[in-house]
Formats: sequence, C-alpha cells, structure tokens
Amino acid sequence: MEVLFKARGIEQEIQACFFRAPIPNYDRRALREAFINALVHRDYSRLGAVHVCLDNDGLSISSPRGFVEGIALKHLLVAAPRSRNPLLADIVKLVGPAERTGRGIDRFYEGMLRYGRPMPDYEMPDNTSVVRMLHESDADTSFLEMILGHEERADSSMPIDSLIILSRLKHERRLATKDLTPDTQKSEQAIRTALEKLVEAGLVEAHGTGRGRTYMLNAKAYRKIGQKADYIRQAGFEPIQQEQMVPSYIEKHGEIKGGG
Repeated sequence: MEVLFKARGIEQEIQACFFRAPIPNYDRRALREAFINALVHRDYSRLGAVHVCLDNDGLSISSPRGFVEGIALKHLLVAAPRSRNPLLADIVKLVGPAERTGRGIDRFYEGMLRYGRPMPDYEMPDNTSVVRMLHESDADTSFLEMILGHEERADSSMPIDSLIILSRLKHERRLATKDLTPDTQKSEQAIRTALEKLVEAGLVEAHGTGRGRTYMLNAKAYRKIGQKADYIRQAGFEPIQQEQMVPSYIEKHGEIKGGG
C-alpha cells in the first residue's frame, strides 16, 4: 500500500527557516496511520474488507464495523488508546508500521492541519462501517511556514490542540473558548490554557475579558500568512473605529499601499 500511495504522491518544496520543507498532496505518515488503524481495529468477525478509494474529492479509507467499544466521534482525539484486536495492535507496534504510543489519530490530523488544510473527516454512514476521509485541498504554504518557524523557535512540534486552534482561527477569524471545544474535544479550561500559550508565543491575541473574551490571530501571524489587511478588519470591530483603521494599519505594519 505504501508503494501505491507513493506512486500517486505529488510533492513540492518551499524554503523555510533555512531548510527545504516538502509539501505532499497527501501526507504519507497520515495515510499510513489511517490505513494501519483501519486494518488493526476492524472487526474480523464480519465479512468485508478494508477499502481505499482515491478520487477527485480526496482519499477515503473504510473498514468493517464501527468504532471500538468506548470510542466515539465526540472524544476520538482524547480517548485512551484501545483496540478490538490487542494482539494485532501489539504486533504492528513492535514491527514498526504503527505509532508505539497508540496515538496514530494525532498523526492523521497533523498530516492535514500543519499544511493549512481542513481537518480529516470520520464518518459512520451506518453501524457496519467507519470511513476516514482526507479531502483534496491545496496546501497553504504561508501557514506551513508560520508553523515551521514556531517549531524551530520552540524546538518542539506544534501540539495537535494548537494546530486545531490555529486552523479554526485562520478560517473563522475570531472565536471564543467555547467555540473551540467541539473540535479539540477538550474542556474550556484546557483550551484556554492552550490559547494563552499561543498568545505568549506571539501567534494569537486576546480581546475582552471574562466569558466574553475572544481570540484571533495577531498581526504577526496575519503577515506570515499574507493577509495583513484582514487583521485590521478583525481588530477594528472592537476597539478601533472605521476612521482609525488606516493609522492602526500603519502602526502594525509600518506602511500602507494603494489597493492593499
């Protein structure tokens, strides 16, 4: 299967943080984890096979039977690892194809989010199967450069919670803590802590106080992803009035150009 994936893989490269970073149309590690997950956790007492389909909409991997008992979509990212076939799971971890930590689901999500793509979908059309879907989508190279820059400064990988938060803020501009709990599947307190760390890292800024506190990407992050004007449009809604938007833009970015 890896040979087949590789044959259909397309990669481009960008220069980021003094090294070249590959951008695949589908992250190979994410595909491997999704496929291994389908094989290991399928119900072998049922007829049927694991199916892999690549078409214009993206790539889907389906397997017989729904999730393992105790696992559901609403807590897929935070549930303790468990397997319908424990011996098989131990074998693939020992041999090497799967994550030894049992957190291959994180790699599956990471393989989409770090490239600025939408989150993968898990679907259960009925109780007889589960489908993992990676939608066809162009990578956002500016978003990836921002992530790589942060990881180089922090000398560690971006946590999956932070990737989800940044992805949501990139697409929906301004959100409260409660807006982020369904996708991260964490408590509001845990998400608030993750958000404040992103504020400290210089990627996110907060507006307001208490339960009305909202978060958005900061000016630096908007510059990184090439959307400088969008920052002022968002920040201008609360403390900055329309007549103040031009000086605010100049203060944040140093200059303003016609048509910008």
